[in-house]
Amino acid sequence: MEIAENAALVVVDVQKGFEEEFWGKRNNPAAEENIAALIDLWQETGRPVVFVRHDSPAESRSPLRVGHVGNDFKDFVEERRGKGSGRELLVTKSVNSAFYGEPSLDLWLKGEAIAQIVIVGIQTNMCNETTARMGGNLGYDVVFPLDAMHTFDLEGPFGWAATAEELTRATAVSLHGGRFARVVSTEDVLTGAAAA
Repeated sequence: MEIAENAALVVVDVQKGFEEEFWGKRNNPAAEENIAALIDLWQETGRPVVFVRHDSPAESRSPLRVGHVGNDFKDFVEERRGKGSGRELLVTKSVNSAFYGEPSLDLWLKGEAIAQIVIVGIQTNMCNETTARMGGNLGYDVVFPLDAMHTFDLEGPFGWAATAEELTRATAVSLHGGRFARVVSTEDVLTGAAAA
């Protein structure tokens, strides 16, 4: 697949708070390794990287709340920030979509003449999916490497529940089938970016 020379890697909510038992059982233990590989390639090739952090209100019980250690980026992300030769942006948000953060992701991407975004991070069916849907609606070419993210088992209405893997498949089918994004693998993206 073709990855643009100025495609932005959008790294969503890779924060320590997601390591807490609060969330339950997760899927895809390879997510962090794949995210790191993509950040490394983006930085090596001078492509732009956007780091997104979820700032839950300090008074909330969320592991991602401001002032709690869980709000911090995971170490492998934090140690990579500022290391690339390309442009870098930090976006903070308190809702699911990275497009509703500060500063405006949409304005920044347009200012940099970026038309393609690659979304990775946590959680697949929450902030990643919401950001992908909005990116698609805003006209971006959204690439969604499914193995560079993870989510957690979830309970819903009517006594229904879904495993993390079931939620991941539902997200993939909705985004790809609905043409909000191209759902691919990390290897697809690495190969496409290296060839550009």
